[in-house]
Amino acid sequence: MTDLPPTHRFQLLDTITPEQQAFLDHYGFLHFEGVAKPDEVDMILEEMDQLEQNWRQEGRRKVNGVPLFWGRGPGEKTWLQRFAFSSAFSRRIREFVHHSRFEPIRTLIGADARVGDQEKDGVVINRYINLPGSVYPKLGWHTDGLRDLFYLKMPKQMLNVGLHLDDCGPENGGLRLIPCSHSQGFWSMCFRKFYFVSHKADPKEICVSTRRGDLTVHDGRLWHRVAQSSRKGLASIRRTMYVPYLTGPYQPKSETSGTPGYHFLGALMRRWQTRKFRPAKNLGV
Repeated sequence: MTDLPPTHRFQLLDTITPEQQAFLDHYGFLHFEGVAKPDEVDMILEEMDQLEQNWRQEGRRKVNGVPLFWGRGPGEKTWLQRFAFSSAFSRRIREFVHHSRFEPIRTLIGADARVGDQEKDGVVINRYINLPGSVYPKLGWHTDGLRDLFYLKMPKQMLNVGLHLDDCGPENGGLRLIPCSHSQGFWSMCFRKFYFVSHKADPKEICVSTRRGDLTVHDGRLWHRVAQSSRKGLASIRRTMYVPYLTGPYQPKSETSGTPGYHFLGALMRRWQTRKFRPAKNLGV
């Protein structure tokens, strides 16, 4: 239990304090201010631009079996909106996510946790923009335990670690979550919301207002969504980098890896979303 309000922000120290652990256990998330310096955020954005340029020239649609999300960006140009395995293709991003300052976060996941540079979807960077043809203007309500629920099992704790690369207040959409919902029962986790379809604001939700360089950790069992910005175009950009901390057997991906099944559903949703502006087969590169 904690006496702090859910809007409280912390400083990332050498260890996770008992107060921070109690806050995470109760509310299901933590918000750390100023973890990345301004020049480090600039570096990540530069690397994103370089990766986009390289993958466009190569005509890439997948990385290690994981689809790249190409949508509409400023100036009616194709725009990469989800970068998979970014640290596997950028030395500077890889060095950054392995920096010793993140050791408390790693041990929060588990004593033997590792950064999954080559596993799952790797270090993912999402780029939201509110424009016609964008495949990422928002993301509906969900928890990250959907696969376990299909097998009629309660999901175990899973922590999402996000580094925020833009200032983002309520007017720019951003991360919305329902505090304490990670401790809900099976029925509520299954049926409280329509997964990914429901976007309606919840009376109990909060907006996690972030600034460039902030880091958040949230339990994947929380109900959460990404709200659509009230702004349009370049003013609506929101970029976030998610670092996977994994335990268990090492399971690297390669260029011969198959596409995970859940990405086929995502492809159908993106095709529907962009159907007015260009056939899906022509989107991207």
